Amino acid sequence: MKPVLYSFLFFLFIPSLMLAQKIDNLASFRDIKSDSYFRYLYDNDYFSGTDENYTQGYTLELVAPFLKKNPINFLFIKPNNSEIRYGLAIEHIGFTPPTIGSPEIQFGDRPFAAAIMLKSFVIATDTLKKSRLLSSLNLGLIGPGAFGKEMQVGIHKITGNIIPQGWRNQIKNDVVLNYEVSYEKQLFRAGDYFSLQSNSTARVGTLFTNASVGLNTTVGLINSPFSAINKKKKFQFYAYSQVLGNLIAYDAALQGGVFNKTSPYTIPSEEIERFTGQFNYGLVLKTKTLYFEYSRTVLTREFETGTSTKWGGIRIGFTF
Repeated sequence: MKPVLYSFLFFLFIPSLMLAQKIDNLASFRDIKSDSYFRYLYDNDYFSGTDENYTQGYTLELVAPFLKKNPINFLFIKPNNSEIRYGLAIEHIGFTPPTIGSPEIQFGDRPFAAAIMLKSFVIATDTLKKSRLLSSLNLGLIGPGAFGKEMQVGIHKITGNIIPQGWRNQIKNDVVLNYEVSYEKQLFRAGDYFSLQSNSTARVGTLFTNASVGLNTTVGLINSPFSAINKKKKFQFYAYSQVLGNLIAYDAALQGGVFNKTSPYTIPSEEIERFTGQFNYGLVLKTKTLYFEYSRTVLTREFETGTSTKWGGIRIGFTF
């Protein structure tokens, strides 16, 4: 194994519906046309001038042929006649209420929560049917063991912002075990300038359980994520948009872990918003070996007394 270094506004905002999730590196508009790449993501509500709800998250993502030897790959769907890529990622997400400087429970607002996960995944691309099938498994922990407090306090000390005091009331330690299957198919493509895809996703587990269907769009200088890896272009620059509709069954970041019921404060099940709307948009720049993205997100309230939230993110990747 070699060393790892480690038209247009109208079309852009065509509404789409698919699964909303805080970190989603595997949508087709984020495709890197290689079977060997590394990518880093950092989300933070600082990009939108807020400090609440989904406050930050990061991902370290690796795709490489040697991950074909991952012993849990038998759990994933690998259709015949598909181009298969194998990946592994570390994901971390953190949540806070709007008032982070108080040590007391903020009743009526969301609880402090953090989760860290190891994610194994397989991407199967059918270049003839112009479709992608993703299956993944997340194993990890929600609670103090995910060191959400340490991360946020450290960042706020460095940046001179308010030091969070409420992490003592965070969701308690519990196991994260989540399985996801997502199917995406190209519906329409106008040369190398516009594409429209449908998507359906189901996710079940102890962290998030939800399901959805929908669409996503890209416009600009694009390369089809449904073509063979050896048919990549040297330069791409495009915008994407999503309008997401989500049916929510369970959210441990609000309701607490499935097994550990000792969290000092959670949102009751009857106060969870079972349908949420989310709008994502961003710009992507790709060269033959490099990947850059800037994204923004707006999400409707996730529980009755909550508020809408927004955040931004950057992604940097490279092939090897």
